[in-house]
Amino acid sequence: MATMTEIKVRGYHADFYGHVNNARYLEFFEEDRWAHIESRIDLKTLAGLGLIFMVVNINVNYRKAVGVGETLQVSTDLEKVGTRSAVLKQVITTKSSGDVAADALVTFVLGDRSGKAVTIEGDILEQIEKFAQ
Repeated sequence: MATMTEIKVRGYHADFYGHVNNARYLEFFEEDRWAHIESRIDLKTLAGLGLIFMVVNINVNYRKAVGVGETLQVSTDLEKVGTRSAVLKQVITTKSSGDVAADALVTFVLGDRSGKAVTIEGDILEQIEKFAQ
């Protein structure tokens, strides 16, 4: 079940053509990821283990141009979990029509203090699976 983050498109989100700039979509996706992390994951426990979330790959499909004044809804769902990485599926829709403006697959790892990806198992796996709740 996805929860939504709503974002009102402002003038500073737009490019020369009056559409949301492609780089802003990455910020919109990140806003919703953080909303999910903060509401579902025990960051203090992970920090105590010396672990941090690190995005290692993002594949974005830009589906529809969005202009200033539009309200967007961003959702995040857990797509899959591997042994060292997990993938989130994120979708941005326009609130007024429900049209998909962009979607993305975001691969992340949990890194230790040295930046090395750790194995996703046990308590760490339980934390990651909270994205699906």
